[in-house]
Amino acid sequence: MTVPGETQRTRAPSIRDVARLAGVSHQTVSRVLNHHPSIRPETKQRVLDVMAELQYKPNRAARALVTSRSRIIGILSASSEQYGPASSIAAIETAARASGYWISTASLESTDAASIADALAHLAAQRIEGLVVIAPQVRVLETLAEMSIDVPIVTLQSTGDDPVRALSVDQIAGARMATRHLIEQGHRAIYHLTGPQDWIEAEARMRGFLDEMSEQDVPTTAPILGDWTADFGYHAGRELLTVRDFTAIFASNDQMALGVMHAVRDAGLDVPRDVSIIGFDDIPEAAHFWPPLTTVRQDFAELGRRCVALLLGDIDPAAIEHHSTIAPELIVRGSTGRPAF
Repeated sequence: MTVPGETQRTRAPSIRDVARLAGVSHQTVSRVLNHHPSIRPETKQRVLDVMAELQYKPNRAARALVTSRSRIIGILSASSEQYGPASSIAAIETAARASGYWISTASLESTDAASIADALAHLAAQRIEGLVVIAPQVRVLETLAEMSIDVPIVTLQSTGDDPVRALSVDQIAGARMATRHLIEQGHRAIYHLTGPQDWIEAEARMRGFLDEMSEQDVPTTAPILGDWTADFGYHAGRELLTVRDFTAIFASNDQMALGVMHAVRDAGLDVPRDVSIIGFDDIPEAAHFWPPLTTVRQDFAELGRRCVALLLGDIDPAAIEHHSTIAPELIVRGSTGRPAF
């Protein structure tokens, strides 16, 4: 694409090119880039339209030098390969971009203090303006609590120690929903496959399961410690089916639920006629398992929106207790039903 007066573009479009085509000063374009409140909506839209036409990309480094702001939110992630953390990162990036910010993610190679310090130094070198911590393991949050961090922080795991700066989906409520659904279907022999022992979400989901079983006065067997993988769900299912003293399984995530479903079918049994199975997360593939998986949905988009809003001051920190947990949703599909006997 060419700008009038030029025969062929040989350089990236500049802020002055945008200003010339939009019929405004380059200072006005700069104000649009920095979300200045004095810009009239029609002027802002005209500038944005020209930016899109020219495929103009602001120079972040130059803007940071001029404004003394990086407009970067840092994310410290301890388990970005898992569905929940990965979905949280994607949601935060979407919300940040909508507010004119970028994100920079530092993934921890291990959860020791040295690795955490290195990751924080990497983010600090980019002059981040806020930090989101996605650290499902308790030990990461304990280590961070002992460090001096001079930017606003929000964690996406709530341990109850600092509710003002923590946001999370209510894991206990979600687990209680899942367990209550099985009990209401008539199940009394229910096993629970948990996630790894040091994961905050795994502990909360196990607590929700045990609380609901106790409140409903249903006999409880000891939860089975898992590792989030479908392979574990499959092998645990095979072992449990040698005894077959249950009619339902609540798996702490959808991948383990998938493995259990595989084991049940390999044993020549039917889901849900012989065994009802419920998961947690509602991964995109859950609706296409066979049968489609009953599960608990987490609203990661809302989690990301609230996280960025809190960092940017759109939510009053003094009132964040009312925003600190997001309600999960039970999604009932074909993998659960009434027991056959």
